[in-house]
Amino acid sequence: MPTRADELREAVRLAVEATLGVTNTVQQMHHAIGGGPAILGKPLEGLVKLISAPAYAGVKLVANLVGAGLDVVLAQLDPVLGEGGGQEQDAVVAALNGVVGDVLAERASTLAIATGFRRDGRIIPPLPEGVSGRVLVLVHGSSASDLGWSRKGHHHGEALEKELGFTWVALRYNSGKHVSTNGHEFADALQKLVDAWPVPVTELVILAHSMGGLVSRAACLSAEARSLSWRTKLESFVTLGTPHEGAPLERMGNLVNTLLGISRYSAPLEQLAHLRSAGVTDLRFGLTKDEEWQGVDRFANEADPRTHIELPANVTCFAIAATTSKEVTPTSVGDGLVPIDSALGRHAKPELTLSFSKHRVFPGLSHLDLLNDAGVYGQLREWLQPPADV
Repeated sequence: MPTRADELREAVRLAVEATLGVTNTVQQMHHAIGGGPAILGKPLEGLVKLISAPAYAGVKLVANLVGAGLDVVLAQLDPVLGEGGGQEQDAVVAALNGVVGDVLAERASTLAIATGFRRDGRIIPPLPEGVSGRVLVLVHGSSASDLGWSRKGHHHGEALEKELGFTWVALRYNSGKHVSTNGHEFADALQKLVDAWPVPVTELVILAHSMGGLVSRAACLSAEARSLSWRTKLESFVTLGTPHEGAPLERMGNLVNTLLGISRYSAPLEQLAHLRSAGVTDLRFGLTKDEEWQGVDRFANEADPRTHIELPANVTCFAIAATTSKEVTPTSVGDGLVPIDSALGRHAKPELTLSFSKHRVFPGLSHLDLLNDAGVYGQLREWLQPPADV
């Protein structure tokens, strides 16, 4: 397990690289603006580069020196800092993975989150004693952590375990990687968990928030393609505020990214827009399959690549959406991040529409309120209640 010093060293390294990246961007803009009109062949560009070179070189030198110095200091503090941990640190690492997790994974960074299951922040296995055959898997959203299921004194998993007899576990994954990649890893991890479960698994339920719903759908596709046995045990699937039809904020980010590239003066800023992770760009249309992103420039302003989507077959699927409006009306907005239609899988094209068994829209709630609202929990309890014995 990486120590806190390991994680701090990696954070310093990222900060230095970010400083260098921004410096390069500013330097390019300086050259573009100071070089004069392009139509005249940018007559002053050579002079501007010559004059400004020492200043930018100095900034880069200082950044590298600071990074090297802190790296040495943190190495000496390693025994003092000890092991990493804590909810605040966990949240920061999760957010960082959401933004640049694909890069962290490629570098095998100590900050890259590995896919696995936890309870109360503790890695599984081992499992608690007296586990049930009714297994509830919680799947968090983008830039979030499995610890985020506990919010304002409530935890859907703990409450459902207490009232309905489930044993809950929470998936932890790197939300900066492609949704389909996380789906493959989720499918593999869940198979290992079910195989190692100390009692026969009689019922498997997935409860997912936000991006977690896309990752869960991708996991089902992966399991079906490889005939993983846990897929036949899945009975219910519930999504909370999942952008099944994409997230407008990412589409807007992609549009801004395109507009930045129009002018040579703003073009250097386009590099900063490319900091968005693969997971974030998948949210533009709610991609869940490898073929939807492979061989495609994910920053290009392309049309929706999906041709057909569906929910897991032979599974009772539920969807909950929220609106910040006080009442649910045909003109109600979404929860601040995900529109109602997207959360309920509604699309103008029938082949891109999801048919949930049941759905519900809650008024006066934000995207995160779905994690702790009493009304939402009541609906979950009703939907997941086992049938009465005959």
